[in-house]
Amino acid sequence: MTAPSLLMLGSCFTTEVGQLLAADGLDVCINPTGNVYNPLSAAKTLVNLACGRRYDANELIEVQGLWRSLDHHTRLAAPTPEDAIEKINRSMEIGGEALSRASHIIITFGTAYVFERRGEVVCNCHKLPDREFIRRRLSVDEIVNAWQPLIEQFSDKRFIFTVSPIRHKADGLHGNQLSKATLLLAIDSFKGADYFPAYEIMIDELRDYKFYAADEVHPAPEAVEIIHRRFLPTL
Repeated sequence: MTAPSLLMLGSCFTTEVGQLLAADGLDVCINPTGNVYNPLSAAKTLVNLACGRRYDANELIEVQGLWRSLDHHTRLAAPTPEDAIEKINRSMEIGGEALSRASHIIITFGTAYVFERRGEVVCNCHKLPDREFIRRRLSVDEIVNAWQPLIEQFSDKRFIFTVSPIRHKADGLHGNQLSKATLLLAIDSFKGADYFPAYEIMIDELRDYKFYAADEVHPAPEAVEIIHRRFLPTL
């Protein structure tokens, strides 16, 4: 049996679990363009990786002395546009190569809330002023319409979706629940994809603050390890 090759996109929870899978010896590419929290940005990332998208300097913005892309994580920022573009396009190449060889595409949705700037959903706000963005919650249909065509386009690969158990307290507890519910309903509507219940394992099975980090938001390492052990046999 051929060992699986994984492309993992999503929140920081994706990175934590992905690092454990890599330690197991699996071929894993984890968030090549940085953490992605909302479903539309994750879909855009996958589309861009598939088409070999390359960025140029006029797509960058300068914030606090670093050049950045609104489609990419802060770790790809750099003091000069040239260095930033080199890092960004290299990350796109790495992700594109991983997508080509991947047998599994693992997607973790973090939040249904998005920030729009000039009519476009951004992946990262890079601490730009709030007045530059409109913040709203995606609908179930928006998420399904973004992802169902991709699931069908890459029907030769196995999609596994999950929802990050990390609480987004900035949304308020009720807002966080509405966000997670939207993500769960969207994933439940996907055809031709699987779901792994990381959110339910954390919230319903572990159900104890001893499994959270000191911030009471992020899962503690022990919880991440438990979820990792539960996930591994599904591959």
